[in-house]
Amino acid sequence: MSHNSFGHLFRVTTWGESHGPAIGCVVDGTPPGTKLSEAMIQHFLDERRPGQSRYTTQRQEPDQVRILSGTMPGEAEGELIATGTPIALEIQNVDQRSKDYGDIARRYRPGHADIAYDIKYGIRDYRGGGRSSARETAMRVAAGAIARQIVPGLSVRGALVQIGSIAIDRSRFDWDETRRNPFFCPDAQIAERWAELLDATRKSGSSIGAVVEVVAEGVPAGLGAPLYGKLDADIAANLMSINAVKGVEIGDGFASATLSGEENADEIRMGNDGRPVFLSNHAGGILGGISTGQAVVARFAVKPTSSILTPRRSIDADGHEVDVMTKGRHDPCVGIRAVPIGEAMVACAIADHYLRHRGQTGRI
Repeated sequence: MSHNSFGHLFRVTTWGESHGPAIGCVVDGTPPGTKLSEAMIQHFLDERRPGQSRYTTQRQEPDQVRILSGTMPGEAEGELIATGTPIALEIQNVDQRSKDYGDIARRYRPGHADIAYDIKYGIRDYRGGGRSSARETAMRVAAGAIARQIVPGLSVRGALVQIGSIAIDRSRFDWDETRRNPFFCPDAQIAERWAELLDATRKSGSSIGAVVEVVAEGVPAGLGAPLYGKLDADIAANLMSINAVKGVEIGDGFASATLSGEENADEIRMGNDGRPVFLSNHAGGILGGISTGQAVVARFAVKPTSSILTPRRSIDADGHEVDVMTKGRHDPCVGIRAVPIGEAMVACAIADHYLRHRGQTGRI
């Protein structure tokens, strides 16, 4: 299976399967001298880690990361300095339950990649989906932690802004609130409603979708290139590569279709510091594929988790019609743990374009 890498100058290759002994990645292109630590990477992994509330899969994985190469000790305790060579990271899998998937070894789960994998490769890893499992995304979060250290002053934050048909009230948007509840929700009142909704969804054995918003601040102006090197195109590609993501928008996205030209155009004035000031940000911080210096805003839609207890009609590998009910431990709303993954994928795209811009123009 090819296509296990993304990025150009900041390039990430992931490896491993959901029910294999370990998962890992190789991060190539980190500038020498970049300060890192396992503790810093672990912080972001802990936010994605399963089993932290009743609203996520109860698979108990500590997701303890090890840095295997590409660094040398720094001056401070625990500090590591990137040498510029490939950084290899590894996480051991410790809580696989492959027997949970024995019943569907030859049955295609509706909504999953089972049938598509079999059609393409003639073989599939039925144990949790193998490479198509969300387990792989832990390594993207680890790579994203490194990416955040490359762009000076970069801040990338994500929030869950909608579950099912219940969206947040943006007048109550509070970034601090996203770390006070199990949903990464910036609206405390809506978080309470989501708890009730997900309790009912979980008890019924079903699942529900969500929308995640990622905001990157401190993005230098000038990142990206017209046509085939657009920053927003690479952000969209990175986000679309996340398991269960079915739609991505930048800035106002699809809502732009409802605006007039006057409403949509982000007007500009000159600031007191001699730099342009945008009076709005419908474009999501990117014009013509190039960052403007405003906050980069991206949103993505996550479908309901395909693994549910309700029997669904399908076929098996022999062409027989069957009913499939997925056992095991699954997220009633996979969008919750997609928040740190989305942050990581946006950070990786920005870091890659930062290095590409610096390499082409010699400045930032």
